[in-house]
Amino acid sequence: MTDLHPFIAGLPKAELHVHHVGSASPRIVAELAAHHPDSKVPTDPEALADYFSFTDFAHFIDVYLSVVDLIRTPEDVRLLTFEVARDMARQNIRYAELTVTPFSSTRRGIPEQGFMEAIEDARKAAEAELGVVLRWTFDIPGEAGLEAAEETTRLAVGLRPEGLVAFGLGGPEIGVPRPQFKPYFDRAIAEGLHSVPHAGETTGPQTIWDALTDLRAERIGHGTSATRDPRLLDHLAQHRIPLEVCPTSNIATRAVTDLDRHPVKEMVDAGVLVTINSDDPPMFGTDLNNEYGVAARLLGLDERGLAALAKNAVEASYLDPAGKRTLAAEIDTYTTSWLERTGR
Repeated sequence: MTDLHPFIAGLPKAELHVHHVGSASPRIVAELAAHHPDSKVPTDPEALADYFSFTDFAHFIDVYLSVVDLIRTPEDVRLLTFEVARDMARQNIRYAELTVTPFSSTRRGIPEQGFMEAIEDARKAAEAELGVVLRWTFDIPGEAGLEAAEETTRLAVGLRPEGLVAFGLGGPEIGVPRPQFKPYFDRAIAEGLHSVPHAGETTGPQTIWDALTDLRAERIGHGTSATRDPRLLDHLAQHRIPLEVCPTSNIATRAVTDLDRHPVKEMVDAGVLVTINSDDPPMFGTDLNNEYGVAARLLGLDERGLAALAKNAVEASYLDPAGKRTLAAEIDTYTTSWLERTGR
């Protein structure tokens, strides 16, 4: 079988489901931990591999929040954001919608205006210096309840940064019903933000239906359990509602038992618009290039199939129409050149 990794490495890509703090590389996490010695997070990058070994989704949330606690100043926010973009540039990611949880930072004492200025400064620098276009999804940490929903909505609507395009809901799904967040999504949607909640990762298809009905979801984060409901799969396909699929993440959090049982092929076979993403890449020992390699194996894709998968993410993104055309053309040009050069 052809080694697709060199092709994937050079393929222009967009990523739609990747978390701000969860994208901190071991080097950056260790550096932040050294700045804040009261944290339990290891300061040795090699020790972080063991620290990022999860027993279940609840353990993942605990570890994730311990890393969140390392982000304490606007300077920490700016450093993290720009370094995430640097890692994306190394993977040839041209555009990303980064999921940011401002409530987690502002409740820890970071001034809200300072937070907004830090992410925006990093966004502009990333585009100018690295060629990576960043946009934001502000998400409610579901485990923090309606207080977090109110604060996140206020920050998104009242202090809306230039790069903000979408409104989401993350954190645990079990015990965090989606309908209670309807008023907050209604406010965000009224202000022109897109609805992109997580749903159906560790719960059943009803959570996805709730996200579609109550939160007016335009894309679904994960949607892993959608294949358990043929009517839901048909609805997603018919209405062209994309799924943000994160294969390695689903294994790391035990949402799926092993990769060979991952439902992504059933989703694609049902005609659902599937995008491939890395979620919290360093925490899961992966990156977007690796996830494309996983998808190639699970879906039986060649270079043309991977290019089509990359264009799915462009289509499902909230990049402006001209930007979408440009990035899709880049993917086509790169693929054609690669196939001609390799004689395929």
